[in-house]
Amino acid sequence: MSDILPTVLAVIPARLSSSRLPDKVLLPIGDKSMLQRVYEQCLQCKQIDKVIIATDHQRVFEHAQSFGAVVEMTSADHPSGTDRVAEVAERNGNYSHVVNVQADEPFLEPLAVDLLVEVLLESKAPIATLVSFLDDEELLSRPSVVKVVRDVFGNALYFSRAKIPHRRDEHSGESRCIFFRHHGIYAFERQALLEMRSMVPSALERCEQLEQLRWLENGLRIMTAVIDSNVPGVDTPSDYEAALRFAREKGI
Repeated sequence: MSDILPTVLAVIPARLSSSRLPDKVLLPIGDKSMLQRVYEQCLQCKQIDKVIIATDHQRVFEHAQSFGAVVEMTSADHPSGTDRVAEVAERNGNYSHVVNVQADEPFLEPLAVDLLVEVLLESKAPIATLVSFLDDEELLSRPSVVKVVRDVFGNALYFSRAKIPHRRDEHSGESRCIFFRHHGIYAFERQALLEMRSMVPSALERCEQLEQLRWLENGLRIMTAVIDSNVPGVDTPSDYEAALRFAREKGI
């Protein structure tokens, strides 16, 4: 058995353009931008050895430099944030594992990221991601909130924008369903991440517009780590308003 300890790189793909919320990574939350908050939360993670912001836009690059972040320019042609993360991972070959942290998670909890890394290393899965219990009917029906079903070992079976699993009998005590919300933060074995770049978009991925379905369709195992979290991510204008309210309530 190798006695070489795993080393973990966190990459924050920060694309400026967003169809639903333009320039969202630069939007202010309190006295800091969303991107700065994400970066500083990552710096608090005990399982992360280095944090890099990856962007294809000069405004984001200069903004990241303004608050002292490590930042790298990447190709503008990447179809997803995962591809952008893989480009940075390829250039930084001295890390065994890579965490893809979304730039729109300003209230990211360092303990949750540390748990994600621990689950990845312990499970020896090529991919791990975060989920939380979900019992809000409005969120369950919202397509922007991705749901996931898992097997008894914690491996993801399927991700969907639909409400899954489907409760067939609303009135039967035997039909109680447990719902999980997916949080789009991933940890990868570095080699698996690099190999995933050759996978073409799959049928289920094109249907749901969820790239993790490509990995499942290609036989990769995705382990899940359950967190107790109700902190808001930001994907739409209404999400941003909710994030501002959350920040005010928390005195941020």
